[in-house]
Amino acid sequence: MTQQTAIIRQRTLKTAIGCSGVGLHSGAKITMVLHPAEADTGIRFRRTDIAGKGAVIPARWDQVGDTRMNTSLTGVNGISVGTVEHLMAALAGMGIDNCLIEINGPEVPVMDGSAAPFLFLIECAGVIELSAVRMALRILRPVSVQEGGASATLMPGSGFSVSFEIDFGCDAISRQELSVGLDRGVFRAEIARARTFGFEQDVARLRAAGLARGGSLDNAVVIDATGTRVLNEDGLRYGDEFVRHKILDAVGDLFLAGMPVEGAFHGCRSGHALTNRLLRTLFADASAWAVVPASAARAMAGVGPVSRDDARSA
Repeated sequence: MTQQTAIIRQRTLKTAIGCSGVGLHSGAKITMVLHPAEADTGIRFRRTDIAGKGAVIPARWDQVGDTRMNTSLTGVNGISVGTVEHLMAALAGMGIDNCLIEINGPEVPVMDGSAAPFLFLIECAGVIELSAVRMALRILRPVSVQEGGASATLMPGSGFSVSFEIDFGCDAISRQELSVGLDRGVFRAEIARARTFGFEQDVARLRAAGLARGGSLDNAVVIDATGTRVLNEDGLRYGDEFVRHKILDAVGDLFLAGMPVEGAFHGCRSGHALTNRLLRTLFADASAWAVVPASAARAMAGVGPVSRDDARSA
């Protein structure tokens, strides 16, 4: 790779690595293994507990089915994998283009409710560079979607940046706003440890709807019924952990574009459903985007050294 071309090569894991945990919404005990994959494979999930057609589901925006409190991918025959957003954010943050994820249940394990455990797994496995060039989705003109008081927007921009504003109308969260440029390791340092969150008074309703059955103070920040106090004994990891987690979710959901984004995302009181609608609206307008080689100057990941393994190159 020369300084003149400043081309980034695709990456995958150096070796397979796994973990076990509880599904946030299903409550199921789940084992998951991340495997290396060849160039241009992309990110794919494979349900090892299901045989036959549909067990492999590409991690793409057009495979998104359910967006209630999480992002769920649905393949043929209704086979699905839920709560993919935190893992997808970690893969994006570590610059992983190709990975096969084997999972023996309906949902990615929630771990501690953040992306940090998945970053740790990837770092332990190691990262290798392939010969194929990484491509990026360059935003050419603004695209926006709205619903009620919520909105999500993608705009042209150098590199990849995410800004978010939230206002939950309670003292424990209040109004929070943050903007970050996600390059040179910023995701790992500033966003990855932010945990998912919820409200004590919503637990019974969510569980009756088949959601949050695996949720606990071990894997989520929980605000008490008065809206004034965080119930977790150790408190918050950041003073604005709530908006940081919304940025984390957006990073994961946007990586379902199938490649890194070159542009700026802004979310206002939005969530998984609106981000997916934004990608669908973007891809419906061919004048709003272009696929281009990713350049070193615009790279999101700052993950340290990687090894070159031409035996795995495509």
